[in-house]
Amino acid sequence: MNRASLEKRPEEVAAMFDDVAPKYDIVNDILSMGQARRWRRIVVDAVGAVPGQKVLDLAAGTGTSSEPYADAGVDVVACDFSVGMLKVGKRRRPDIDFIAGDATNLPFADNSFDATTISFGLRNVIDPKKALQEMLRVTKPGGKLVVAEFSHPTNAVFRTVYSEYLMRALAPIAKKVASNPDAYVYLAESIRVWPSQDELAAWISESGWSSVAYRNLSGGIVAVHRGVKADTN
Repeated sequence: MNRASLEKRPEEVAAMFDDVAPKYDIVNDILSMGQARRWRRIVVDAVGAVPGQKVLDLAAGTGTSSEPYADAGVDVVACDFSVGMLKVGKRRRPDIDFIAGDATNLPFADNSFDATTISFGLRNVIDPKKALQEMLRVTKPGGKLVVAEFSHPTNAVFRTVYSEYLMRALAPIAKKVASNPDAYVYLAESIRVWPSQDELAAWISESGWSSVAYRNLSGGIVAVHRGVKADTN
């Protein structure tokens, strides 16, 4: 896979992540200039889970995004379709429940989780709208959705600079630090073609979530979208 579009082959995306799994977290820190950790802390705060609640962390990869919940005594399930990523995570955190699963056909019962979250993975799903509907299905009434995803910088000048970084600077950096630099070229292109903040908010609303809102981070490089599953009782 060397070009990104909204039409993806799941087996190719999974193989790509299997390949980069061993160094994925380190490379992310380098390419995001250390911002990835801050973004993930904001996601955890937005989820606001407490001990006794159960959280589904989709596209969890090696479990970096799941660890804060486990450390806080929250019951978290780390779900990803890359078995290679999950194996790396399980070796590091055997206390976390790692489960292989497809976001468009989740292996969980209806109304299983108090909150469902996905960080920087929705754009890699073959059918993001179907995934949002599946997240709604497995979330309890009154439960939360939190989606962190790369987005569109709000300042036009900054947006141009950011695009130049993604398409020109990221690939050479990845060649020096990543095991599969072509995977990061794909990831850069997938960011570039991803919908805007308002478009993603519309997708979430259309999927059945209520009270949809978003917050821009780092000038819109990332947006954190939130929604609530309406309580029909």
